[in-house]
Amino acid sequence: SPSVKCISLVFSFQQIQFVEDKQEFSRFPTKTGRRSLSRSISQSSTDSYSSAASYTDSSDDETSPRDKTQVNSKGGTDFCVKNIKQAEFGRREIEIAEQDMSALISLRKRAQSEKPLAGAKIVGCTHITAQTAVLIETLVALGAQCRWTACNIYSTQNEVAAALTETGVAVFAWKGESEDDFWWCIDRCVTTEGWQPNMILDDGGDLTHWMYKKYPNVFKKIRGIVEESVTGVHRLYQLSKAGKLCVPAMNVNDSVTKQKFDNLYCCRESILDGLKRTTDVMFGGKQVVVCGYGEVGKGCCAALKALGAIVYVTEIDPICALQACMDGFRVVKLNEVIRLVDIIITCTGNKNVVTRDQLDRMKNGSIVCNMGHSNTEIDVASLRTPELTWERVRSQVDHVIWPDGKRVILLAEGRLLNLSCSTVPTFVLSITATTQALALIELYNAPEGRYKQDVYLLPKKMDEYVASLHLATFDAHLTELSDEQAKYLGLNKNGPFKPNYYRYKPRS
Repeated sequence: SPSVKCISLVFSFQQIQFVEDKQEFSRFPTKTGRRSLSRSISQSSTDSYSSAASYTDSSDDETSPRDKTQVNSKGGTDFCVKNIKQAEFGRREIEIAEQDMSALISLRKRAQSEKPLAGAKIVGCTHITAQTAVLIETLVALGAQCRWTACNIYSTQNEVAAALTETGVAVFAWKGESEDDFWWCIDRCVTTEGWQPNMILDDGGDLTHWMYKKYPNVFKKIRGIVEESVTGVHRLYQLSKAGKLCVPAMNVNDSVTKQKFDNLYCCRESILDGLKRTTDVMFGGKQVVVCGYGEVGKGCCAALKALGAIVYVTEIDPICALQACMDGFRVVKLNEVIRLVDIIITCTGNKNVVTRDQLDRMKNGSIVCNMGHSNTEIDVASLRTPELTWERVRSQVDHVIWPDGKRVILLAEGRLLNLSCSTVPTFVLSITATTQALALIELYNAPEGRYKQDVYLLPKKMDEYVASLHLATFDAHLTELSDEQAKYLGLNKNGPFKPNYYRYKPRS
């Protein structure tokens, strides 16, 4: 059985004790003159942070950022973004995001004097958006040095990347990167003269695996990895199982604050935003199949059902399937409804969930999109054949046309819909970002021996602390246990209030 350890994190404002439990993208026709964006074959997520509502589009300037010489106001050149001159607009985006990320700002203010990340050199690979920028600047305020790249070729807000660069953060990312650009940016973050990273914040595992495979000596000096995605965590567990994980890693994806808030509530709102912005579709009466009934699937189904859609669910897990049934959804095999449905949404984290054979049988005008972590769920590669015509109708919206004239509407080339085509709720991202910051602080400050070369779950006490920081937004007042009540339940009055095995069941 997993060993239970007691860990602590001390700030000047408060001492918190955590009880911790060990756990685990060829080309397609584009408009003349536009740069063709190749499909990234990386496994990197399009999971948590993003906003496609960027001030500028990658097609505004055809010159690759790699071919430009740019200098920020401080004379720095250690960066590669679309246009450093957009920094002022990016700063406005960041300031807006800060208004709805008060908990993270509060953490920044409370711990700033202690500088718990002094000496930390964090290399990050996440979505680069206004919300992520608030996290990065919080890490810097707490003493860290940061170098950052994007985990998704479509989700970067160019103006935000410019704003971060203007403050001195080395950013290598822009919206619309090619496959080669993607890996070049990761490499530039990892390798720079006189800078040795000692912490990793990853989303999808690409940065971790790039460093592990290409720079093993650098990887061995890492003090901790924080991973926030399903795919990234899965890859970490694979390394651990094979005995190849030589540094401790923190699994943020399976924390309560990530699973039950970011995955569920964020997707419940952003699925509708992404579909509306790209297709202007009306949901009432539409037949929709959602592949996967995890937290993301639950959020998507709840939103679609509320607007009058007829929702089907596909599942491999009998427990999730039973949950879907009890929530009023019909559980089917995709082939049973493939000719009927108007919209297919994947959110499993698996590969080839929607195959070419199934796409061939879909009716004219059907919409296909992905809300899962990886871009492998829809077999997009099989659609890049001579007999099919690709027509770009608007940003991130392609009509794939069959010889008989049938059109299937493919969104974001099978990448994560909300990150590529719309925005996500800032408040929910504040919850995840605060969790990531605390996980980095804990791993960096942990005494030698507290964490072995393995994958760990976040302590329940840390989840509860993150939640408590966000309650003030709703003017919520917690009830306090009396001494007698605490003794009766066998609890500490200050928590944790649930055992590590407790499962928080959300209302669907």
